[in-house]
Amino acid sequence: MAQFAKKCPECGGGLNLLWNRAHGEVTCRDCGLVIEEKMVDFGQEWRDFDDAPGQRRAGAPMTYTQYDRGLGTEVGTRADLSKLAQRDRSKFFRLRKWQYRVSTAIERNLKMALAEMKRVSSYLRLPGSVDEEAARIYTQAVQRGLVRGRSMESVVAGVLYAACRRNEVPRTLDEISEASGIDKKEIGRTYRFITRELGIKVLPSNPADYIARFASALKLTAETQSRALRILEQAQDAELTSGRGPTGIAAAALYVAALIHAERRTQREVADVAGVTEVTIRNRYKELLDRLGLEKEVDKARED
Repeated sequence: MAQFAKKCPECGGGLNLLWNRAHGEVTCRDCGLVIEEKMVDFGQEWRDFDDAPGQRRAGAPMTYTQYDRGLGTEVGTRADLSKLAQRDRSKFFRLRKWQYRVSTAIERNLKMALAEMKRVSSYLRLPGSVDEEAARIYTQAVQRGLVRGRSMESVVAGVLYAACRRNEVPRTLDEISEASGIDKKEIGRTYRFITRELGIKVLPSNPADYIARFASALKLTAETQSRALRILEQAQDAELTSGRGPTGIAAAALYVAALIHAERRTQREVADVAGVTEVTIRNRYKELLDRLGLEKEVDKARED
């Protein structure tokens, strides 16, 4: 509700004020003085059109996930045919046909790319914030001419990976490669090119972001998951995470935590879930035991 004077400056009356929302005015009921005028109502607009009940004056918000950013209009519906004369129906269909035709090359590219992005995002079950960020980055890339000479699918996969990194939604290159059908090396090259050309700053992935997903896939308890997070904190303090892949160190921490809590999983099971090799799990596992002094806990759990 808008803020206005609680007391009439003319007659001194208080609390006997009338707020006329339609005219944007506040008047005194006692003397009729207009205290405030041209007030802006910041509330939502729910007024219906007189000739079309159920339609709102305020439309949907703008979004980059549509090629026209959601600002396009529609030339009638088939229900409107009954209101037209026979000679006007051909004109009606012709206008609708041209409306769905996209004029510029950028719009045509966006229309196809955003449809592909929606498909890949649905496969990866990404939240709406990632979709919006990825669509915004792709739109900028198209407007800057960065898509020329590259396949549309690889650019879509690259911007989705960038959006996931920026929104701290853990998705590996292997997962995006599987969803898009593009080689992960090509996705990585496109990702680095787009972020460099557009000046997008992406922080390194945090291994802790992968723990919940890997633990759920391996059906590990909350205690094991919490212990894996503590192991990662110790590893970061010991600078064991620098220069190492986040998925590998996260998987190894989860593997160690599972051994300590007697929820044994094979290195092959953990490697398959994390999308890394058994050699990576084995190397990170040995580093964690040697540098963090976890050998005694692991040996004790094995004896029990």
